[in-house]
Amino acid sequence: VQLVESGGGLVQPGESLRLSCTASGFTFSSYAMNWYRQTPGKERESVATITNSGGSTYYARSVKGRFTISRDNAKNTVYLQMNSLKPEDTAVYYCNRIPSLQGWGQGTQVTVSS
Repeated sequence: VQLVESGGGLVQPGESLRLSCTASGFTFSSYAMNWYRQTPGKERESVATITNSGGSTYYARSVKGRFTISRDNAKNTVYLQMNSLKPEDTAVYYCNRIPSLQGWGQGTQVTVSS
């Protein structure tokens, strides 16, 4: 079972990034998926959720209207399109299924700075 996040980087405020998370080892299309983020010294927080079919999505208040979660079940991949990025979006971003796997991927670092 594996989760591999990618797509992070260093961007300026107002710019965009698209994160990807490719899963293996379980039936991806059977599970809702979640994006989380974590900064040093803080607990991991949920950012966005998508149901197994992709028919429903949910967002943290802090990212609603700026981030979009989507998935491609044929590719076992979930995406996070992040627009209008702010310095407070700086974090390591992780994905996991719901219910969560015990193990987490390595995450992908997003840094928003001018």
